[in-house]
Amino acid sequence: MAIVMGLDQHRAQITAEWIDTDTGEVSRSRISPAHRAGVRKFAERFRGQELEVALEATTGWRFVAEELRRVGAVVHLAEPAETAARRGNKKRAKSDRADARHVRELLMIGRLPESWIAPDHLLDLRSRVRLRHTLSHQRGEWQQHIQAVLYHHGCPQRRNLMTAEGLQWLKAQPLPAGAREQVTVALGMIDALDAQLAPLDKELRAYARRQLGCKALMKHFGVGELTAVTILAELGDVDRFSSSREAVRYAGLDITVHQSDQRRSPGHLSRQGPPALRWALFEAAQSAARQGSPDRDYFAQAAQRLGANRACLSVARKLLKRSYHTLRELGEEALQPA
Repeated sequence: MAIVMGLDQHRAQITAEWIDTDTGEVSRSRISPAHRAGVRKFAERFRGQELEVALEATTGWRFVAEELRRVGAVVHLAEPAETAARRGNKKRAKSDRADARHVRELLMIGRLPESWIAPDHLLDLRSRVRLRHTLSHQRGEWQQHIQAVLYHHGCPQRRNLMTAEGLQWLKAQPLPAGAREQVTVALGMIDALDAQLAPLDKELRAYARRQLGCKALMKHFGVGELTAVTILAELGDVDRFSSSREAVRYAGLDITVHQSDQRRSPGHLSRQGPPALRWALFEAAQSAARQGSPDRDYFAQAAQRLGANRACLSVARKLLKRSYHTLRELGEEALQPA
């Protein structure tokens, strides 16, 4: 007996609808509360049966997929935006049951837009890379807050405030008590974030020095330990991309265009992919202006026409395409854990 199932997942409950492809019988169920124990109990009834399940790649999908695979199910992860788009523009009833039926029907007719399910060790690495990116982003926001306070009170602009000399200069600025308190709190938050970042950076750098895919990526000019491990974790298995251009679209570095007749809007980055991957590529691309860079001439020409930032984005696309080909040549060995 073969069973095809669709799931609609929420924090409070999960709606399931499945069909027995031999008899055509459709069944439904609701898992509440939607935690691991409840999903495990529900999945046990299908142990030993030929089961295929589709669910959207929303928060919480991982433990559901783990429990379903535990009973031998084949799990398909649907890309949420594409799945919603295939519902069409016509107004229809929108409910949890309808959503579960929608992904089940797409799976049955072979039109489910699937997302790649990474192996567990890569999912763990990806979560650490994204944690580091979040902490680093928050650190930058607190630095921007300090700059905003200084500008608000008429202090001269100065970069590199987190150096010893910069902190001495900051301490000497004539700020009122309220502004001084804001700066003190911001510095405390930056110190706390630095304390969390330091061991994380150390472990990720050590991992990059041991892992085969990361070592191959670091041969490209500008790609260091942190950027290499981020690119590897976020790109994953590049064989799922038909070309390097598709990898660029996945990263969100492609330019969106809206054109109708003679009207054409200016293009912008789609920004639809992992932010950490775009950060790593842009960070590595900033080395293109240095002596010895193979992209120095290209960067200079692009910067003259488009500006430095857009030139960096162009180099970032080149680096992504090179990374794609590097990982593809290595094959399965590129993703083996260190």
